[in-house]
Amino acid sequence: MGTFADATAIGADGSVTLDPQWAVGAKLHGGYLLGLLGRAALGSSSGLPHVTAISGTFLSAPEAGPARVTADPLRAGRTTAQIRTQLWQGSTLCTEAMVTLGTLDDADPWWSGLDPVDLPDEISCFRTPSQAPGGFHIPLMDVVEQHLHPEHIGFAFGSPARRGHIAGWQRLADGSDWDPLSLLVALDPVPPVSLDLGIPGWVPTIQLTAYLRRLPAPGPVRVRLSAGDITGERMDETAHAWDSKGRLVGQAIQYAAVRPPA
Repeated sequence: MGTFADATAIGADGSVTLDPQWAVGAKLHGGYLLGLLGRAALGSSSGLPHVTAISGTFLSAPEAGPARVTADPLRAGRTTAQIRTQLWQGSTLCTEAMVTLGTLDDADPWWSGLDPVDLPDEISCFRTPSQAPGGFHIPLMDVVEQHLHPEHIGFAFGSPARRGHIAGWQRLADGSDWDPLSLLVALDPVPPVSLDLGIPGWVPTIQLTAYLRRLPAPGPVRVRLSAGDITGERMDETAHAWDSKGRLVGQAIQYAAVRPPA
C-alpha cells in the first residue's frame, strides 16, 4: 500500500506516475487528481506552504501511468499566491485547476454556523468495501478507510433513503494523518449522493471547487455529502469535513453528470 505522498510525488521535470490505487472503478479519483495539482502548485516559487482553495475542471479522464504536470504562477503576494496548474497525458490536457496558496493554522474558528454531522462511532458504522456488490471494484477503499452511517446505506440493499445525503468517517488506511492536500480526497467522497436518491450509474465530475480551512487534528474526519438539485442529467454535491476536534477543516462543491445505466 502506497501513501498519498508517494502517489502524488512529482519529478523535477514535472513527471508523475498516476497511481491506480486512487481510483473508483477504472477512473482515477477527482480529489486525488486535484491533490496532485495542488502539490504541483506548492512546488512553485511562492514559498507559501498550503493550498487554501482549488477549483478544477475535468476535461479528459487520464489513465493510470505516466503523465506530467505544469504550474504557472499568476500572482505571488505576501499572504496569497495564485497558480494555474495542468495535468497532461501525452498531448491530452486532462485536468486544469486554479490554486490559491496561503498559510493555514490549527486555531479554532472565531465563529462557525456549521455543526459537525452527527455520526455513531466508527465501529458502529459500515466499512465501505473495495469490492462493491455486483463486482464493482473501488481501489480507493483500499487506501482510504470509510465507515458510513448505517442509516445511509439502504441503497446497497435496494432501499435508498432518498434524503439526498450520505455521511461517514474517513481515515487514511496507512495510518497517516490528514493534511490539506490529502483532504481533497475526503472532500470528493464516494459513493455519490445519487445512489441515496435511487439513481444508479456513473456520476463523473465536471468541475470541483474546494476550500481548506485549517490544519486538521490527528485522527479521522467526519464527512457529510449532500445534493441540492438534479436537473437535466446534472447534479450538485456539497461536502463538509470536520476533524477529530469537531472543527470544519474543508468544504467543497462539485458539478457532476448523472448517467443512469441504459
